[in-house]
Formats: sequence, structure tokens, C-alpha cells
Amino acid sequence: MSEALERTGADSGALFLWDAKHSALRLHFHVVGGLVVNLPDAKLRRRTDGRPNGIAFLVFDSDEPYLSNDTTGDPHYARYFLHVLSIAAVPIRYGRKCIGVLSVSARAASSFAPSALEELDALASSAAKFLRRAQLYRAGREAGTRPFLIKGLSPEWLEVERRLERVAPTSAPVLIQGESGTGKELVANALCFNSPRAERPLVTVNCAAIPDALLESVLFGHVRGAFTGATGNKVGEFQKAHGGTLFLDELGELPLALQAKVLRAVELGEVQPVGSNDAPKRVDVRLIAATHRDLASRVREGRFRDDLYYRLSVMTLELPPLRSYKGNLEVMALVFVQQAAERHGLPAPVLRPDTLAVLHAYDFPGNVRELKNAMEHAVIMAAGEELAPGHLPRSMSSVVAPAAPATSPVRKTLRELREEWLAPLEHRYLRELLAECGGNVRAAARLADVDAVTLYRLIERRGLGRSRRRGPPPPA
Repeated sequence: MSEALERTGADSGALFLWDAKHSALRLHFHVVGGLVVNLPDAKLRRRTDGRPNGIAFLVFDSDEPYLSNDTTGDPHYARYFLHVLSIAAVPIRYGRKCIGVLSVSARAASSFAPSALEELDALASSAAKFLRRAQLYRAGREAGTRPFLIKGLSPEWLEVERRLERVAPTSAPVLIQGESGTGKELVANALCFNSPRAERPLVTVNCAAIPDALLESVLFGHVRGAFTGATGNKVGEFQKAHGGTLFLDELGELPLALQAKVLRAVELGEVQPVGSNDAPKRVDVRLIAATHRDLASRVREGRFRDDLYYRLSVMTLELPPLRSYKGNLEVMALVFVQQAAERHGLPAPVLRPDTLAVLHAYDFPGNVRELKNAMEHAVIMAAGEELAPGHLPRSMSSVVAPAAPATSPVRKTLRELREEWLAPLEHRYLRELLAECGGNVRAAARLADVDAVTLYRLIERRGLGRSRRRGPPPPA
């Protein structure tokens, strides 16, 4: 908001984000005359009395910027908090949909040039991902669950975020693969939160936690008398998720006999309750599945149907293990220490260097979940202001940290680190971009919003020029 005011010369402004639960634009930040005004839980709702909904709703509904330099004659203007004569507002977009509105205002007429909209639009574009993360975090807190927070902690995680942003607004099934504790449920929640079905049910079924004999009834329901103990009709989870999202956790544990029925439900949208002779029931469900198993190997072994695997893996998200981005270990550990201290009403101890060395030497087979639980254990065990190696769980505290090298390693330059991080991401991005454009570099340049010369050079730099180029490049 400070940046928006500075770029436009305004002294008042507001940041609204869409609140699906209350069907309202929630005011998250409000500045009047350069002062922050706290309006707890303030929300704008659409009027039912025929009066204008206001410029914020106009921008949100149209997904287009709007400039009014004289609100006295503007049919869309509605006075909410104070009377102003000039308003510039732009939509905040994420995942190809509007998630909020950024606006600035002034008491004088004709206060903003058209360029103010360009400045606000650029700012809203760069801030959208971070605002969405904040929404995810808040949604998790308000739901009383752990935060639905996904953050790029490594090049691999940044790639997960990029794919998540592209696939979330679609209805395509998604397969999430990763080791236990890498955050598969968090990603599933983020997919649902960013989808057009966000306001519809999200139903979760853990295939590993339900006996095989009961899993079919849980998924598809049953009719009275279908089996011993079936004293009434039961609605299955597919039907409960109608119009929304069904998350099948631990899909690799799904019995082979049930896989054909799940495939029919996904492909045809039909479910048949156990013991029912009626026509199949129609359901509209988006399926998200997660597993720590190597499903491709299970397909080769005949333990998982290849047609179901190919149907569910339209988009696959591979979640990286914690050991692949240990450079962020200290930050994550400090966050978990703070959270655990707040949860238990204890002072937050300081991580000693030797404790951090032990954490870096540990492989974390349980990934982020194991780190979080270990930090909670250590906070409870710590008696003083410091968190020592002995406060960690025994499996970690017994690890011997490697001795410091006699000579300091050669530090990489910023340029070298950038190249190390960006090279694999740029190579993958360019490969997929060129495939999407049929190898047409000029079309790919337009899609990537860069000039063709720049894209040709980047393609050559990443070793994709010889196999992808069509025709000679333009002159440098």
C-alpha cells in the first residue's frame, strides 16, 4: 500500500481481498491521509437495494482497471468510509482469476493520470503471489487447522508453485507425489483454495487408514442390506464431494479391485453404491490424489492399473524432500520453535550453532513434518534460553555433526549461484514453452512476454536451439 501511494502521489488507499466464505470484499488494509486506519473485519457486500455496489466491486466483477476523476457524476461510485472525488483501482489477479482490488483515492478531482492505472497494475501483478499466500495462511488459521501455506524454499519448490498456479484454476485431476512429510496435504488444500470449486466441499479420504473391506462403501456408499451390518443407506464420499473436490490421500494403497470403479467415477462421473440395482448416480468431482509410492513401478509390477495411473497423472506435482533444500533449514527451524513456544506458553529458546550443525547433519527421513515435531520436542525439553543438541529427539541428538573444515571453502559468487538455481528452471520452462507453441520461437516469445531476440539467445544458452529452431533467427 505504501508503494501504491508513493507511485501515484495519493494519500489514501485500500486493499481488498475476496472472502468467499462471506461473499464479500474484505478490507485488509486502509490508509487515510497517510495514516493507517484499523477497521477490524470490515467487509463490502453487494447491495440489494438497487444502489451502486461501488467501484471496488465494479473492478472485481469486471476484472478490469477503472479510473474516475470526478465521482460526483460517476454512476458506479458508492460512498463507504469517506467522500472522495478521484479513484484509481485495479484488479489483483492470481491463477487467471481476480482475487481482490487495489485502489487509491484523493479528495480533489482529476488527481490521477491514466499512468496511475499502469503503476497500480504492475504493483498488483508483482504482489499477487504473496497476497495469495497470506490468504492461504489466514484461511488455515480461521479453519482451526494448520496453515495452508506453500512457499518456494528451493528451485524445486518454485517449480511446484508455478505448476500449482497453472493447474489450480482448471478441472484436471492432479497427482501429488512425494515422501512422507513433504506437504502433500498442504498442496492439495492450496489446489482446492485456488480453484473455481473453492466454495464447494473438499472431501478427504485416507486410503491407507480404512480397511479394504470398508473402503468401497466409504467411497461409493451402500444401500440397506448390502452386507451384514448395513442397517441403512449410506452416501459415499464421491457423492459428498459433488460439485467440489475429492482428495484421495495414499492412493498407492487403493486395492486393485477398486481401481476400476474409481476410474469409472473419474472418467464418466458415475458412482454405484454397494448393493444398489438402480442406475448409476451422476457426480461432478475434481479428483486430487497423493501418494508416497512409486506408482510407475507399481504399474509395471501389475499392482496398479495403468489406465487409472495415466488418467490421474494429467498433471503430476513432485514435492522435494527436505534434504534437498537444507539451505533454508535454520529459518524453518526458527519458525517451528516460535510456533511451538506460543502453543505451549513457553519462552522461545535460541538455536545454538552446535544444535544447528546437528540438524544439518541429519537426513530427515520424515521431512518437514519430522523437523516440526523435533522442534516442538526440543522446546518442551529446553530448560534455559538456549536449545542444545541434547534437547533434540534421541534419533537426532545422537548424530555427530561433521567437523568444520580446516580451510574455508571457496564461496560462490552471486552470479554463479544465480546460474546454478536458474539453469534447470529455465531449461524446463523453455522446453515446455516451445512444446506448447509447436517450436515456433516468435509465438513462444509473445507468450513469454519477451522479444524474440532475447528468447533466441536464451534458447541457445540452454542448449535447445538446434532441436527447436524453425528458420533463421532475427539479426542480433
